[in-house]
Formats: sequence, C-alpha cells, structure tokens
Amino acid sequence: MNEYDKLKKGEQGAWLSIGAYLILSVVKLIIAYAGNSEALRADGLNNVTDVVASLAVLIGLKISRKPPDRDHHYGHFRAETIGSLIAAFIMMTIGLQVLYETVIKLWEGSNDQPSMLTAWTALGGAIVMYGVYQYNLRLSKQIDSHSLYAAAQDNRSDALVSIGAFIGIIGAQFGAFWLDPVAGFIVGIIICKTAYEIFSDATHALTDGIDEQLLDDVKHTIAKDPDVKRVEDVKARLLGNQVLVDATIHVAPDLSVKESHDITDRIEETLEEVHHIKHTQIHIEPYQE
Repeated sequence: MNEYDKLKKGEQGAWLSIGAYLILSVVKLIIAYAGNSEALRADGLNNVTDVVASLAVLIGLKISRKPPDRDHHYGHFRAETIGSLIAAFIMMTIGLQVLYETVIKLWEGSNDQPSMLTAWTALGGAIVMYGVYQYNLRLSKQIDSHSLYAAAQDNRSDALVSIGAFIGIIGAQFGAFWLDPVAGFIVGIIICKTAYEIFSDATHALTDGIDEQLLDDVKHTIAKDPDVKRVEDVKARLLGNQVLVDATIHVAPDLSVKESHDITDRIEETLEEVHHIKHTQIHIEPYQE
C-alpha cells in the first residue's frame, strides 16, 4: 500500500466519525430537550462541534493526497498534520467551555432532575464513540496517520464526556445534584489534556522535530554497512506520516562513482526494510585517516 492509498483509506475513519457525530448530536439534543437534561444537552452540542473537527481532519487527508506540483515539490503531506493541529484547537475550545460551564453550575447550584432516558442515551453514546475510537485507533496505526490518530483521541474524549453526563444524570436521581458538574469538570480536564498532547505532537512535526532515538537507530543501521567507514551526520524530519532522512557518510576514496552509488542504494533499501523509511538522501565524502 503506497502513501496515497493509505491516505485514501484514512478517509474512511474520518467519514465514520462524522456520521457517528451527526447521528448522536441529533438524538442527544432531542432527548435532552424532552428529558430536561443540561448534561446531555452539553454532550450533544459537543458532538456538533466534533463534526467540524472531523471535517478538518478529512480535508487535511484529502489535500495530502494531492500529487507534487510546481510549488510543492515534496507533495502536500503536511496538510494532514495541519488537520491534527486544527482538531487540537477545536478540542481545547470544547474542553475550556466544559470547564467554564461546570464551574458556573457548581457556583449557582441546580435541583433539576432529568429523566432516566437521558442517562441511557448518554451511556449508549459513550459505547458508540468508544467503538469508533477503537476502529480509528487501529486504522491510524495501520496507515501511520497522525491526523487520524488525533481524531481517535477526540473520539475517546467524547466517549468520556458521555460517561460523565451519564454519571451526573444518575447522581441527580439520588439527589446528588453536584455530581453532574463535578463529573463534567473532570471530563473537561481530560479533553484539554488530550488536546494539548495532540497540539504538542503536531507542532513538533511542523517545526521539523524528530525522535532522537530514531536518529540514533538510523545512524547505527547505516554504520553497519561494510563499506561505510564513518557516518558523519544524520538528519531527519517528518512530512505528514513520512520520515525524510539526510545523511553524510565517508567511504574509501578510491571507489568509482558506480560503486559509491551502489552503496547508497543498498543503504536506502536497508533503511526502508528496517525502519520503513522510503525517502533517504545520502551524501558521500572520501574517507581520510
């Protein structure tokens, strides 16, 4: 499966999220109105905003599939990472809104008792979103998609929001009206934490950050080639879900151009086999004692 096929497959997860959010938001808002539940209403509005986040991921995946052009010689793969960044901003906004609303509820107090139907609706929504989370998580690992992984984390956060709403509604049945805003506050913290982690990963990739352990592993793999006398330098950066490597190696000075070229081809094949790196540029220098 090539990179463009992976991106196309990743769109299935984005469409699944959008479909689930649309259905759940409509169902939750209708039942919340009929059953007098502010917790379920907030959960439904949360799903409405998640549709926007999922659309951002979907657009990022679609743009990433565009082939290289005159002013994008490396393609458009970073659009996927930008989609993750937008999703993180939307999640953070939702998390802060949940925190604000729960603090207001705690301050003002509430004695409203919602119907049990709203509780079962919240629990059903949590189960559905956890299933979507598991699907998107597996798919994101299968195709190495950062934006789909971000969407999966959003799916998990939404399942937690629904569980929080369920706990709050059940608590209200037994007179513990304060449990609703407290549960919402905890869920808000979880959402903000997840959004920050996605934001951190996306900005790290967009600023050409790379895992230092990966660099060490790549350098070690290159050094194992019998014709490499010394590995001068290894650099890498992320382009969407791809790793680009630039390396400088020293070889025997009496080798022909063809022999040197054969070494670079062999190293590139090894890096793809061992580390799944498909884009490597190797600069050769003559080795001197």
